[in-house]
Amino acid sequence: MRTIKGAARNKAKKRLLKKVKGFRGGRGSLIRTAKETLVRAEAFAYRDRRTRKREFRKLWILRINAAVRQRGLRYSQFIYGLDKAEIVLDRKSLAEMAVHDPAAFDQVVEQVKQALATAA
Repeated sequence: MRTIKGAARNKAKKRLLKKVKGFRGGRGSLIRTAKETLVRAEAFAYRDRRTRKREFRKLWILRINAAVRQRGLRYSQFIYGLDKAEIVLDRKSLAEMAVHDPAAFDQVVEQVKQALATAA
């Protein structure tokens, strides 16, 4: 008996149109155009998930650097001092602390300064 692709094809089209829901014009309703748009959109999404990680790391470093310079250190000295003081905090939490809890960040900076003084 011959196989007919009707059900499978309809399911695939339905899945595709569900993914492109909200796209403007024919991109959200015409199968071929929707497929092309979806391929492109998914490529951008894949690329930008990686870009987002880089951008956030840059942002955290900027925030830490600004906060540390107000307290008389440079970013590179601060990171070196964290290592010497054996403080294990990632850049995300340090940046969050610098913005939302300056008192705690001051304590970390003081520990770093002490560690730098003993290391020198």
